[in-house]
Amino acid sequence: MTSLKSTALEPVRGSLRGLPLGRRIAGLLPVYGLVVLTVLLAVLFSVILPDTFPTWLNVRSILGDKAVVAMLSLAATVPMMTGKIDLTVGYGVVLWHILAISLQVAGVPWPLAVVIVLALGVLFGLLNGLLVEVAQIDSFIATLGTGTLTYAIALWWTGGRQVIGHLPQSFFELDIARIAGIPIPAFYVLGLAAVLWVISTYTPLGRYLYAIGANPRAAELNGISTRRYVMLAFMTSGLITAFAGVVLAARLRVGQASVGLEFLLPALVGAFLGSTTINPGRVNIWGTVVGVVILAIGISGIEQLGGAFWVEPAFNGATLLIAIGLAGWTGRRRGMARLVRPAPKPAPAGSLPTD
Repeated sequence: MTSLKSTALEPVRGSLRGLPLGRRIAGLLPVYGLVVLTVLLAVLFSVILPDTFPTWLNVRSILGDKAVVAMLSLAATVPMMTGKIDLTVGYGVVLWHILAISLQVAGVPWPLAVVIVLALGVLFGLLNGLLVEVAQIDSFIATLGTGTLTYAIALWWTGGRQVIGHLPQSFFELDIARIAGIPIPAFYVLGLAAVLWVISTYTPLGRYLYAIGANPRAAELNGISTRRYVMLAFMTSGLITAFAGVVLAARLRVGQASVGLEFLLPALVGAFLGSTTINPGRVNIWGTVVGVVILAIGISGIEQLGGAFWVEPAFNGATLLIAIGLAGWTGRRRGMARLVRPAPKPAPAGSLPTD
């Protein structure tokens, strides 16, 4: 069963050639509209809040604070390429950050603890993939079930209390280290996005994932093992989620089951927003990064204007609705344009084709 459908709507190469400037801009607007909106939003808050928003401190705060959400958005994007949704990106980060702390408290060296958490993340993704592809359970329901189960395990393990212990300073460096003054989690996001972009854009594996997302039956008939690649997508999502949990543990320095679930909605919003830009109508890596950036800028600006505690979830939800509405409107408009486009005139008898 397919939860999502992935079909690109961006103009094909050369389709805008020869058109008037206004129509070319209108054609490119759905592709880069969110990027332009992100810049305009940053300029707007910089004008309104000149002393606090356009500062290096604020930029560094956004890059550091939103890195975990960005990684979880990228984790959610991978199964979305195959038309599946993974809700465990929000639930899993709860368990993985607690486990990263608990293993060290039990005496496990932090590098080994990180390896164990990452390995368990892959296995957890494999479990999700088996439920979706072998048991044929809809990905929304399957990951909601396994995610809720992991959250229950986190509550049982901690007993509702914080997991506290003496942790090495080298473990904290996973979050607090700086490169040229930029928080290192921002480089995790950049590196992860670059790797996923190369794989999804320039390798057969990426084309297989998108082919499965567009039409799994057609992909199967063309010899693509949908079961294998969907399971691989969930395992990749589990691995990235586990790494985000490790970074969160290094930031919090304690394990607590009450932290992590709040990342689920912004992570999914970032991935869905990403499907409305760069390659509108299809989830894509840089689109997801742009989606997270616009959320981070919007929320940071609103909070500095004195927004209440409920503003962030309200902003995330409203942005998601607007993004999905714009994507649907763009798709319908382009479909109507194709229907009313005049058919090419037949060439005179005896003439040679021009291309």
